[in-house]
Amino acid sequence: MNHAPALARFVAFFEKLDPAALECLGDIFAEEVRFQDPFNEVVGIKAVRQVFAHGLASCPGMRFEVFEAVPTMSRGEPVALLRWRMDCQDKKGLVINGTSYIRFNPDGRVAEHIDYWDPAGQLYERVPVLGSLMRWLRRRISATAL
Repeated sequence: MNHAPALARFVAFFEKLDPAALECLGDIFAEEVRFQDPFNEVVGIKAVRQVFAHGLASCPGMRFEVFEAVPTMSRGEPVALLRWRMDCQDKKGLVINGTSYIRFNPDGRVAEHIDYWDPAGQLYERVPVLGSLMRWLRRRISATAL
């Protein structure tokens, strides 16, 4: 299966993610899609819609930019690896760098979407009291601190 068109469709959706795009989730995601990130692990398009809607509401002006999208195969199934950045245009200017593992089903829709990013370094360290603790802990366990 040449899944380059499905990957291109997914990247275009991801980079234009907004509340209106949530109405088209069924074009991109399979009904029983599995989604996971550092805070969520859900199954089903309805649950994915809730996760994305919450993210859009919590992060005004959220925008994703995909730097790399690499189609490949894993155990005979079409998959893709993405490297991306999410910018939140609120007053805090949150930026998250991450990667995603995307597995496509035979009809080209996303069957599995797993996001990998570092919440400790990119989010928790921004919280006033928690941030101090996280920075101390990072220094304490860092190999470069030896």
